[in-house]
Amino acid sequence: MKATYDVETDTLTLVFSDSQVQESDEEKPGVILDYDKEGRLVGLEILDASKRVSNPRNFEFAVAG
Repeated sequence: MKATYDVETDTLTLVFSDSQVQESDEEKPGVILDYDKEGRLVGLEILDASKRVSNPRNFEFAVAG
């Protein structure tokens, strides 16, 4: 999994898989979901991230269990 934040475009991108994106849907305004050819979620983009996420420049990752 990869996470990137582009300061210039204020976009937070999460990539869950290396599969090629076949389709993208803006399910909610400013939230874009990317799917592969089998319909599996492979990525997520959050537009205007600084307005939607507490601190898009800081990423914390935790593994439970």
